[in-house]
Amino acid sequence: MKRRDLLKNAAAFGLMSAMPLSLLAQEAQSSAQASEGPLSDSAPLKPPATGGIPVAFVLSDGAVMIDFAGPWEVFQDVFIPGATGDLFKLYTVAETSKPIEASGGMRIIPNYTFADAPTPKVIVVPAQSAQSKPSQAMQAWLRQSAKSADLTMSVCTGAFLLAHTGLLAGQAVTTHHGSYKTLAMSFPDIRVKRGARFVDDGRIATSGGLSSGIDLALHVVERYYGHEVAKQTAYQMEYQGTGWMDPIRTKCMPRS
Repeated sequence: MKRRDLLKNAAAFGLMSAMPLSLLAQEAQSSAQASEGPLSDSAPLKPPATGGIPVAFVLSDGAVMIDFAGPWEVFQDVFIPGATGDLFKLYTVAETSKPIEASGGMRIIPNYTFADAPTPKVIVVPAQSAQSKPSQAMQAWLRQSAKSADLTMSVCTGAFLLAHTGLLAGQAVTTHHGSYKTLAMSFPDIRVKRGARFVDDGRIATSGGLSSGIDLALHVVERYYGHEVAKQTAYQMEYQGTGWMDPIRTKCMPRS
């Protein structure tokens, strides 16, 4: 059975299946505005009237698998009864079309280069080797693409790449718990939020390490389509974490 068929047959959506897509979107926007959860500090995002939301995953050698595969899985699993096609259009983008060696040795052929990538509405920046010194081409593409994107998000130490571009200047951000001090010392104009699963400032969002990217991605789904759709996405993934609903009070476990 294909993934989309599995989602269509899921009984968990209940009465949602009887609602037209337009009404469901309106309800999602209203519930998001009234929410006391993560959306209280970030406005709902408006999905396009037709077609999916383009999501660019910016990769280079050393890209950490779970940092981009976790959010990728979240976005590909989003489903609303009555919708046709994928709600998020996912693609990888890199400086060149050469294969990238991600963590653990997996090789990935980028879908696009910075020169020909579609304009994204969501940008995902995972931890990767380039974080210590991202290329000028990567920095330029991130700065330019962020101007028209709904949201630019980093996972784990991907925050360092965004910091190099200047996009995090003056922002409250988070990163992997082992890199709080380094990020704060390297970029003193950034306010590092310790212990948060993610921090969303509206147009820029950063998450903690590794699995935190799943929480931030679910939060992004909630901003576009409302709490119930995000909850059902987590359910279909068998994901039991609650950090996407309560990012500040869900702390990283301290080291022993």
